[in-house]
Amino acid sequence: MRRKNSKVKLLIGAAIIIFSIIQYFSNSEINEYTGKKQHISISVNDEIAIGIQSTPTMIQQHGGLHPDENYQKFIDNVGKKLVNNSIAKKTDYHYDFHLLKDPNTINAFALPGGQIFITYALFSKLENEDQLAGVLGHEIGHVIGRHSAERMAKQGLTQGLINGVAVGIDPNTAQGAAAIANIINMSYGREDELESDVLGVKFMINAGYNPNELIGVMKILKEATGPNNTPERLSTHPDPENRIEKIKEAIKKYKK
Repeated sequence: MRRKNSKVKLLIGAAIIIFSIIQYFSNSEINEYTGKKQHISISVNDEIAIGIQSTPTMIQQHGGLHPDENYQKFIDNVGKKLVNNSIAKKTDYHYDFHLLKDPNTINAFALPGGQIFITYALFSKLENEDQLAGVLGHEIGHVIGRHSAERMAKQGLTQGLINGVAVGIDPNTAQGAAAIANIINMSYGREDELESDVLGVKFMINAGYNPNELIGVMKILKEATGPNNTPERLSTHPDPENRIEKIKEAIKKYKK
C-alpha cells in the first residue's frame, strides 16, 4: 500500500511539473520593440493594471513622495523627453515618474506598465541632468523589455517545478530545488539589467543626452555598495564594472 501511494504521489508530482513546463513554453512571443523572444503569461493591459495598483504601496514603503515639486517637475520633464524621443512613445504603456522621499536607499526601479521610481538618496547623488536621464532611461528599458512580466512567468514555472518535487518526491528536496531556482531567476535578472543599460544608452542618445554620463552613474552605484559588496553570482545586478564595459560597447555602436 505504501509503495502504491508513493507511485501515485510520483505521478501527481510529474504531472504538475509537466503542466508547468508546457504552460511556460506555450506562452511565447517576440517583443516587437526589442526583437527578443520571451515567455510571458500576462497582457500589456495586465502589466499596466499591476503597476498602477502597486504604486501606492511602493510609495508608502519609501516614506511617501518627496515634497519638492520642482524636483518632481524636473524628473517628469527628463522622463518625458526620453519617452517622446524613443520607441517608448510607440508603446501602449503609461509612463509616470515618481521621486520617493527615501533619503537612505540608493535605488531606482520600474513596475510593470510604466510606473518608474527614483529615491531621493540616489537623486541627490547625481551630478547632472544627463545622469538622471541615464537612470530613467535604464528603467524605461525595463518596461519596454517587459522584464517584470517575464520574471513573473519564470517564477511561475519554478514554483510549479518546486511544487511537483514536493508532492512527488520529498519536501526537503523541494527546499533545495527552491534555492537553485532562486539562483537561476537571479541570473536572468542580471541579463535584464544589461539589456536595460543598452536600451538606456539608445534612449539617451536619441534624446540628446551624453550617454557617457551613464558610466558616471555606475561609479556612483559602485561607491554606494562599499567594500563589502555581494559577489556578482549571488546578486540580482551585475557588478557596475561589468556594466560599464557593456555601456561602452553600446555607446560605440549607437552614437552617431
